[in-house]
Amino acid sequence: MKALTYIRHGEFALMDKPKPALQSPRDAIVRVTLGSICTSDLHIKHGSVPRAVPGITVGHEMVGVVEAVGSEVKTVRPGDRVTVNVETFCGECFFCQNGWVNNCTDANGGWALGCRIDGGQAEFVRVPYADQGLAKIPDGVSDEQALFVGDILATGFWAARISQIREQDTVLIIGAGPTGICTLLCAMLKNPKRLIVCEQDPARAAFVKQHYPQVLVCGPEECEAFVLANSDHGGADVVLEVAGAQNTFTLAWRCARPNAVVTVVALYDEAQTLPLPEMYGKNLTFKTGGVDGCDCAEILRLIQQGKLDTTPLITHRYALSEIEQAYRVFENRLDGVIKVAITAG
Repeated sequence: MKALTYIRHGEFALMDKPKPALQSPRDAIVRVTLGSICTSDLHIKHGSVPRAVPGITVGHEMVGVVEAVGSEVKTVRPGDRVTVNVETFCGECFFCQNGWVNNCTDANGGWALGCRIDGGQAEFVRVPYADQGLAKIPDGVSDEQALFVGDILATGFWAARISQIREQDTVLIIGAGPTGICTLLCAMLKNPKRLIVCEQDPARAAFVKQHYPQVLVCGPEECEAFVLANSDHGGADVVLEVAGAQNTFTLAWRCARPNAVVTVVALYDEAQTLPLPEMYGKNLTFKTGGVDGCDCAEILRLIQQGKLDTTPLITHRYALSEIEQAYRVFENRLDGVIKVAITAG
């Protein structure tokens, strides 16, 4: 089969590889029908994911059809259309039992697909712990509608859930990239009084204004004053930081009102500083970490009900044979790209 492979720092290549086989009774083999490229894939390419293993097939955003299952798999069978979770989790350890599946104690727990074991920018992928890592796509939901369920949409859903958004809240989302938009959509489900998106890129700010006209939009330079003018208690009640750029962590806590929740969704390249003397008296609650992607079935139900739609994020489509061109467009933000869809079969 064809598979995009991490060769070395700075180099991916589309290669011929053997089709994966079942290795455990809890595995499934999925024929990938549609995939995508994530910024985390670029982090691997650029060497900022030390855990990534040269030689692995990259990619962790995908949907497909179950091809084969191990003898202990109970929830899916060959022929089922499924989403694939970005995280591998056993469902049995202390952390899984508490819903903290990102911290699964299995050797491949957490983000493994496309990082430490072969992922899905390929024609087929082996999914460990298939009962946990696969969710059946409901009738009437297309591959494109379900494409982001296992990663960036799960991230947005998790972030909105742990932020404890209330209907009287002003919610600030910093960053309108793909994960930021997914976070915005999931925050909308909570029906807050006011939603503000801070985005520096004019094209992405325009995207938010076009598709979500009820959302207020500002740039980082004006953000603090803008939030103050458009909130009821001296700042945002909830801040979700999804940008991970220079100074966005500082911007997040400065825009929060006293006793607010600041949820850090972003992954930073450098350490951030908590200036505690300057923060003293704000009594902020910080929530941080990687997504606990255990809500995929609920997310798929919301998509089926018409309450979530991420298809506007798909701006470009390619075949697997064209994936290197897709990377060039996505990595360099060419032609107004937000997300690409890769047809694998």
